[in-house]
Amino acid sequence: MNAAADKSTSGILIEAEDFANYGGWVLDSQFETQMGSPYLLAHGLGRPVADATTTITTQHGGTYEVWVRAKDWAPTYHPGTFKLSINGVALATEFGANDRDWSWQSAGRVTLPPGDVTLALHDLTGFDGRCDAIYLSADGTEPPNEVNETTRKWRKALRGLPEHPIDAGRYDVVVVGGGVSGCAAALAAARLGQRVALIHDRPVLGGNASKEIGLMPRGTQGALLKELSARTADGDLVAYSLLDAEPTASVFIEHRIVAAATDGNRIISIDAVQARGGHERRFTADMFIDTSGVAILGVLAGADTLFGRESRAQYDEPLAPDVADDMHHGNTLFFRTRMADHPVPFPDVPWAIEVAKDYANLSGQLVQPGVENGPGPKAGSNPNTPEFRFGKRNDVFPATHFWEYGQWLDPYTSGELVRDYLMRALYGTFSNVKRLEPEAHANLEFEWMAFVAAQGEFRRYKGDYVLTENDIRTHKEFPDALIANDGSFCIHCAFAPGEGKYDFRLKDWIFDGRDKEAYGIPFRCLYSANIDNLMMAGKHISVTHVAGSSTKLMGNGAQHGVAVAAAALLCKTLGTTPRGLYQNHLEDLRNLVDKLTSCDHDMAIHPPLRRYEPVPG
Repeated sequence: MNAAADKSTSGILIEAEDFANYGGWVLDSQFETQMGSPYLLAHGLGRPVADATTTITTQHGGTYEVWVRAKDWAPTYHPGTFKLSINGVALATEFGANDRDWSWQSAGRVTLPPGDVTLALHDLTGFDGRCDAIYLSADGTEPPNEVNETTRKWRKALRGLPEHPIDAGRYDVVVVGGGVSGCAAALAAARLGQRVALIHDRPVLGGNASKEIGLMPRGTQGALLKELSARTADGDLVAYSLLDAEPTASVFIEHRIVAAATDGNRIISIDAVQARGGHERRFTADMFIDTSGVAILGVLAGADTLFGRESRAQYDEPLAPDVADDMHHGNTLFFRTRMADHPVPFPDVPWAIEVAKDYANLSGQLVQPGVENGPGPKAGSNPNTPEFRFGKRNDVFPATHFWEYGQWLDPYTSGELVRDYLMRALYGTFSNVKRLEPEAHANLEFEWMAFVAAQGEFRRYKGDYVLTENDIRTHKEFPDALIANDGSFCIHCAFAPGEGKYDFRLKDWIFDGRDKEAYGIPFRCLYSANIDNLMMAGKHISVTHVAGSSTKLMGNGAQHGVAVAAAALLCKTLGTTPRGLYQNHLEDLRNLVDKLTSCDHDMAIHPPLRRYEPVPG
């Protein structure tokens, strides 16, 4: 990366994501809307990672005050510290050790020669130090720290980026979110000849099924799902190569949507920022499909949404709580440990023990991509360990989903806090296992821990119909049932704040296998009640919290994706809205969906008779 600045400018800004060589650091762009920018993370699992390096160019040289934006992610303990080297000389300041959230730290003044200048980030701990940016101030002015439009404009100007978004073109359909449901929607739309843009905020597709997390898509299985969820040798989904082969499909990875422009009840365009380079692009389309899982497009566009748990009385749902509240499914971190052939030390982690306390059970670790619920090391006695039992079975089932947090927090604003809390829980538990039984676990080491949390359920859309637990149990017949879903009710029961000693473990699960028969999803659950050209697929369709504990399964979301792709095409060819399709063209829509799914449909029976291969939820 080359950054050039004239002495007449106020300074030189070097964004960490623009470093030429990340070394052992990783790009973390999950929390850009919360803290203002992507950043580099030293995720070494207790072992310092290799330096990240880059080169900048100063035209005239001069004296600059050095500022580094960092975060002390466990104040008082400072687990993630690093240093900055300029032209091979390490500055004295340790960054990430000032008891502050994201903030600019001064490292004094340096004199730079004209020409090339090398920069290096040197990790000191391996425990998730983080660097957002470096600012070389020519006049000593402290850079702005606020996350607002003024700061964004300041950063754009110093990076030489245009003030307004670049036109990314006009599309028939824009799909927001590259998880399984988004990949299914985009691929189906492209194969129908539509010009489609898929916007995804991660470097790989698949969401919770990606190699970054590695879950197996469950729920209703179908030909398209099986095709796109096959894996390459390194564990990645083949979805990207399938989309890349479609001439009318464009995939924009590492793009996070930040704004939506509306005209009345329609979305006109959306803006997305690329993590590397910071380029902002504007996407214009006739139809938008949100498969983000958190209804982010709806939040930006003003769509009606549902939140939290409904009371039992509201829809007469047996599995609903007595009183409505704001609890939702949290996020989960996955991990693997292994026994090495030699002793592996692990540093003291008092900052992690603070969260983990005396917990010493690592069971339920992820064994390999697509395979959950492997056995894990445990040590000592944990009389307060919750026992998790499923349905009427008497066996205790270790599961990775128990490592979950954030059920009472807002992931739009607290996502980094939730992820960091889970990392502290895992580091602390690992330390407890090794400390309690040092001989048995001397060789135990972390093989892998995700720094991207598996996304839970949060805000859901409100469509023209809200699917309920009883609709699923009774297999309610809907005239607009286009696709079938399958799977148990799987409800995560969290401790209330301050209630549980180990609040990163679930209080319990409600696991109700129902009758294991597929059920129909009304088309009215797949489009927004108040935004005319917005549809959705995945865990945030129009359902209650209880019903969503079944419909959220990735295989189910893929079927939603096929249905809304078909609807998008018909909206274009018939000149109508999704609601107009339901009111006036339902037979056309049903026929097209049946064609795409290669399934028979008995007009007298709802849900449709589908030749799917359901798997346990």
